[in-house]
Amino acid sequence: MNQKKVAVGMSGGVDSSVCAVLLKNAGAEVSGITLKLHEEKKEQVGSCGSASDYEDAKQVADRLGIPLFLCDMTDIFQNAVIDRFSESYERAETPNPCILCNRYIKFDAMLEAARELGMDDIATGHYARVEYDEASNRYLLKKAKDEKKDQSYVLYSLTQKQLSHIIFPLGNLEKAEVRAIAEENGFQNAQKKESQDICFVPDGDYASFIRRYRGIPFPEGNFVDKDGKVLGRHKGIIHYTVGQRKGLGLSFPCPMYVISKQLEDNTVTLGPIEELYQSTFYATDINLISVPEIKGEMKVSAKIRYNQKEQPATVTQIDENTLQVTFSEPQKAITKGQAVVLYDGDVVVGGGTII
Repeated sequence: MNQKKVAVGMSGGVDSSVCAVLLKNAGAEVSGITLKLHEEKKEQVGSCGSASDYEDAKQVADRLGIPLFLCDMTDIFQNAVIDRFSESYERAETPNPCILCNRYIKFDAMLEAARELGMDDIATGHYARVEYDEASNRYLLKKAKDEKKDQSYVLYSLTQKQLSHIIFPLGNLEKAEVRAIAEENGFQNAQKKESQDICFVPDGDYASFIRRYRGIPFPEGNFVDKDGKVLGRHKGIIHYTVGQRKGLGLSFPCPMYVISKQLEDNTVTLGPIEELYQSTFYATDINLISVPEIKGEMKVSAKIRYNQKEQPATVTQIDENTLQVTFSEPQKAITKGQAVVLYDGDVVVGGGTII
């Protein structure tokens, strides 16, 4: 490690804590960085970026004898994550705030903060791997050994420059091994639960959050079928996501799902499950990792949501910032605003935002 100076993003969870101890044991000069991301109205246990997280991180840092810096990123988090999240819903999309946070905060703003503190690299407790490939002269992002914990999907936006300064010490470990290391080191957070909710919407009611945050109305409108026939009234377009079946407030002879949302006439289209399936779609705001560009047709495996198993697909790069993706078999609920991530085996080819 040649006494590299590494800043570990310490969230207060078990993963980042073990990340710090592994790097220290490997001979790195380790410091911790905890990010303050939002002003909480109500403390939520396990909420990313909370005051209790800092206390947990401080206990681990003190135990390891490493400095811990608290970086206030509330302003940039609001602009880069909360604003984008809210505006995306207003465009009838369904965003992934964790991808936004990784892209603009954890591997951009935090990397910049670490360099200003004199650090060489940053490390986080994400389950993924970074390798340098001499043949292509590129840094590769690869799946974690523990595929059930793999987080490469939410990391597809990492650039070559960022990957050259990022370390993922947990990439070759199983989650059970990580907790065992925490226990061995006497970390009080060894069995701490993982955060599941959107950190700035701890009660999970994102529609009410957006109403309060934006301070604008989202009026009721019509549920319609694919032919435009009115089926009932919806309570505001931001309350629904493609693929949703429950909470529609209507009764039908067979299950009906949200197929699409139309801003122009404020309608939500419902239909039977077979109408949710499609094969071809487009993605923009792309980032390619394993290759500088996609020439011609490329056979990949692709996934359109975090917990989906990737499926065989063909991808074509239409222009500098647009991909056309065609699945071999139709997929359910391909949703605007979500990410599509492309794989070649365990290597991330790249990804983009579904449009």
